[in-house]
Amino acid sequence: MDLPHPIRKRLEDFSRSVFSDPSRTELTPEDHGTLLEPSKQVVSSLPLQMSLFFNMCFFPLWWICEVVMLQLKYSALPDYYKFILVTVIVVMTVIEAIRLYLGYAGNLQEKVPELAGFWLLSILLQFPLILFLLFNESIIIQPLERGVHIVLSLFLLTQAVSGFSALREMVRHTESQFHLRQFD
Repeated sequence: MDLPHPIRKRLEDFSRSVFSDPSRTELTPEDHGTLLEPSKQVVSSLPLQMSLFFNMCFFPLWWICEVVMLQLKYSALPDYYKFILVTVIVVMTVIEAIRLYLGYAGNLQEKVPELAGFWLLSILLQFPLILFLLFNESIIIQPLERGVHIVLSLFLLTQAVSGFSALREMVRHTESQFHLRQFD
């Protein structure tokens, strides 16, 4: 299942403008040597893939802990925090499913738009939400919650860093392939 064409095009343009090195316009002799056999070169990131795998295994545990803790403290919360917490859990669950899918597809299939979408969802949506759950003392944070939030935030931080480097490497590789094809 691929992304719709307009979304894919916007993510390609975004990743090309953010992750491309503007000072690098020519191919070096090393690039010519490594790019002659494009089918043999793997650009996907092993650290990112490992982090995605462990995150996928950990997320159901996080979700169960979060729902159980919410049920325990629900009656002690003000009405607006009840609504906010339920909304945050639902939104984080949906975003996490999409984010992990895009991360797997982008990294394993070496698709730049999917990996850029994964990175943007991680930085712009998941990370602020987990920080809200981790540092807002008004929501009566339990010790178990704090522990699972810290683990999930470490996964997000690791994936943001390794995803950025993987995305940058994929964009450079794609750009080099594009330049090589112009000469053929």
